[in-house]
Amino acid sequence: MAESMKGLKRSHRCAELSDRQVGEEVTVMGWVQKNRNKGGLVFTDIRDRSGIIQAVFDETDEALREKAASLRSEYVVAVRGKVARRSGAVNTNLATGEIEILPSELRILSESETPPFPIEENSRTKEELRLKYRYLDLRRPDLQRNLILRSRLATLTRQFLAREGFLEIETPVLIKSTPEGARDYLVPSRVHPGNFYALPQSPQLFKQLLMCAGYDRYFQVAKCFRDEDLRADRQPEFTQIDMELSFVDVEDVLDVNERLLASLFEEILGEKVELPIPRMTWQEAMDRYGSDKPDIRFDMELTDVTETVKDTSFAVFRGAVEGGGTVRGLNVKGQAEMPRKKIDKLVDFAKGYGAKGLAYLGILPDGTIKSSFSKFLTEEEMQQLIGAMEGEPGDLLLFAADETRIVWDVLGALRLELARQLELADKDVFRFLWVTEFPLLEWNPDQKRYTAMHHPFTMPYEEDLEKLDSDPGSVRAKAYDIVLNGNEIGGGSVRIFDPSIQSRMFEVLGFTKEQAQEQFGFLLTAFRYGVPPHAGLAYGLDRLAMLMAKEESIRDVIAFPKVKDASDLMTEAPGRVETSQLEELGLAIRTTEQPL
Repeated sequence: MAESMKGLKRSHRCAELSDRQVGEEVTVMGWVQKNRNKGGLVFTDIRDRSGIIQAVFDETDEALREKAASLRSEYVVAVRGKVARRSGAVNTNLATGEIEILPSELRILSESETPPFPIEENSRTKEELRLKYRYLDLRRPDLQRNLILRSRLATLTRQFLAREGFLEIETPVLIKSTPEGARDYLVPSRVHPGNFYALPQSPQLFKQLLMCAGYDRYFQVAKCFRDEDLRADRQPEFTQIDMELSFVDVEDVLDVNERLLASLFEEILGEKVELPIPRMTWQEAMDRYGSDKPDIRFDMELTDVTETVKDTSFAVFRGAVEGGGTVRGLNVKGQAEMPRKKIDKLVDFAKGYGAKGLAYLGILPDGTIKSSFSKFLTEEEMQQLIGAMEGEPGDLLLFAADETRIVWDVLGALRLELARQLELADKDVFRFLWVTEFPLLEWNPDQKRYTAMHHPFTMPYEEDLEKLDSDPGSVRAKAYDIVLNGNEIGGGSVRIFDPSIQSRMFEVLGFTKEQAQEQFGFLLTAFRYGVPPHAGLAYGLDRLAMLMAKEESIRDVIAFPKVKDASDLMTEAPGRVETSQLEELGLAIRTTEQPL
């Protein structure tokens, strides 16, 4: 039967105790992690979010010791007693390993059934079961450390931005649906039958309106929603550290964010971020790494050998060049003797990213060559290719030949896969990179038109404006991403504030004036009343916390995450609702048998 805690007040969290409290009477409350009955002694490990403290019940009070012997894992208890130095061996694995509590009082505040899995660090229990009982999973010390880190991350961000003159302003969650790239989550309106709100994919339009309204430095820890297919670093609902600044250009935004990142990593992890953070244009990133979010913790860059192989008799290389594509390679140092079976798996991996195949060339330690295409090249051509790749005995050279975009995708992904297999990336190192000067537009072959790479309000470089009509694909945007260890953790841009440039942008994107007004009318109207130059950036808080905690999935830094099909295993959401609720909204569920 549960006992009351009346008359008791917790004096310390468990791991807040140290040898400084030896001799003091304290009261701790928490969960029983482990209970060991050693005949004349009962050792009870009590756990709360701070850690564990051991309580030792001896024969001094037989009734108290017998009560302690009845404890089971996950019982909630309150213990009052004196702190003493451990009479037994010191536990170096615990922060409180040199001390223990000698209780004078024990109250069982709540009993527990046997949990469906052990509450322990680095649990091997299947994730589906842990997410079904997430409230138990969240008791694990590693997850608690992650959520404490995430809390500090948000708190310190708020404090830093407040010191920099930013105002925290909330923006609406029920908004008008506007095209932002992913599907909107829609919310039907009861008051306006047949009409829908959308949940925001980002606060983009509202933060620009705040700049129009004169709040020249805004930020928000904002909830955002996207109805898209999930993976390890995506959730249908996620959190952004969102900001917008007026009367600024690219340098101003990068400066304040570099200092923010340096402050966060030093205060939370004790890691010093060297400033300024290195920069690389989008074009350079793609050419060198095949990715707009390159992991620069290791080498192995792409090498363009198009000019070297364009006249060879190897049809795969020559055909790619004649078709307007490129041939590029990776030099995998020291892997010339990689088994053929392993190379075949790399070929299959490359095909998963659009490659038709993967050509390889191994320079064995004795200088002989093993290659999938050597018979198509002369000795001179082979040596020229090896020279272009800076190949040495022991190196494995891998080549992709196709449209440039496909070659980038294939070799960029292959580079990361090889780094994973060969353990080239130091998990204890944090390497930041700014990627700048993204293309303003990208061609959508399905829609047969250009679409905005970021969003329709991204400012082009002024010197590229003349190409907006003649060569829109070459126009650079004043856009920038911040990359950490191969992950995009944030991105932003300078916004268009000149109505004439905005009109040209809409034209290139295929919007009529009427369509632009219908979709973005409230913003365009606001811009007619004096709009300052402005720019912004947003971080994925979940992803940033994941990397700082050195986890593989953002689910490990979110208290109640969804699984891959966007469902919640614990609450069983989404679920059906009463017919009366649907009728209030003017909705009905159509079965698969019913026609549209």
